[in-house]
Amino acid sequence: MRLRLMPRDEEFYDLFVEVARRTEEAARLLHELLTGKPERANYCVEAIKRLENEADEVTHEVVRRLDRTFITPIDREDIHLLASDLDDVIDRIDGTARRARIFRLGPPPPEGIEQLCDIVERITHEVHLAVTKLRDKNDVMSHCIAAKRLEEEGDIVYHDMLGRLFDKETDPVRIIKWKEIYDTLEHTIDEGEDVANDIESIVLKNA
Repeated sequence: MRLRLMPRDEEFYDLFVEVARRTEEAARLLHELLTGKPERANYCVEAIKRLENEADEVTHEVVRRLDRTFITPIDREDIHLLASDLDDVIDRIDGTARRARIFRLGPPPPEGIEQLCDIVERITHEVHLAVTKLRDKNDVMSHCIAAKRLEEEGDIVYHDMLGRLFDKETDPVRIIKWKEIYDTLEHTIDEGEDVANDIESIVLKNA
C-alpha cells in the first residue's frame, strides 16, 4: 500500500466540474440563441456572458490554488492545461454569442445550423461527464471517445453547411456573417476535442 505522507489538494476536480457544467449550459443557450425565438436572443447572450464570467473566476481559482498547493492530485502541467482548454471552450461559445448579436443575423439558413449547434451541445455534455468522472477514473475514456467522434461528425457537417451556404445564399453579407458563425461553432467543437485529449492523457498517465 502506498503511504501518503502529505495530503493532496483534491478540490481541483471540483473546480474542473464547475467550469464544465457552465460550459454545457452555455452551449444549450447558444443552441437556443441561434435556432430559437428572436425575442429570447438578448437573454441568451447575457446568460452566456454571465456563465463565461463565472467560469473565468473558477479558472482563476485553479491557478491561485495551483500556486499555493505543494502536492497536487495530477501533474501541475496537466492541471494548468486542462483548466486553460476548458476555459477556451466557453470563451469560444461566448464569442459566438457576441458575434451573433453584433451581426444582427436574422433568420438562419434553412439547413444545417440546428445540426451543428446540436453537436456543440453534445460534445460539451460528453466533456462534462468525462470531467465529472476524472477523479475516480471510472468510465472516463468512453466519454473521451464519444467527444472525438462528435468532432469528426462536426467536421463533416461543417463542410456540408459551407457548401450549401455558398450554393444557396445569394446575399454576400449574409454569406460573410453566417460563415463566421459556422467557423466559430466548428472551432468550439475542435476545442471540446482538445479537452477530451487532455483528459485521455491524464487518465493514461495516472493509470
